Amino acid sequence: MLTNNPRMTSGANLRSDAGLASALRVSLARLNRRLRKQGTGHSLTPTQLATLAAVERHTAMTPGELAEHEKVQPPSMTRVIANLEERGLVARSPHPSDRRQVSISVTPDGAALLKEERRLKEAWLAQRLKDLTPEERATLRLAAPILERLSQM
Repeated sequence: MLTNNPRMTSGANLRSDAGLASALRVSLARLNRRLRKQGTGHSLTPTQLATLAAVERHTAMTPGELAEHEKVQPPSMTRVIANLEERGLVARSPHPSDRRQVSISVTPDGAALLKEERRLKEAWLAQRLKDLTPEERATLRLAAPILERLSQM
């Protein structure tokens, strides 16, 4: 099982909530860094990539909605959108019901970048999963929805 790995538990008492929080923080941060390295070499920042993915997932969003969704200040989101637009990854269009607003949507180039990014990261992760025991993979299948719920809180 995963908790029997001394590298995973060193310095953390997984029996306490604080120890579990510490172990998860370290492990998830490390895994996130490793996954980021598997990207396409596009030179997008993590915020730019997350914004592009959010726009794709929600079809079209206003800059204000994006700022709120990504937990950044509106002026910061304006810069992120401008950079993505300059690269041809998103496009602005008039908002369908509020003439003062614009909607941001992903361009075909943006969608292609995200598709390739996901393909590379998922291939890397699938290869790592092959190194785990069937029991470890079963544990991760049970943990995945819980981790998703944590990420949404």
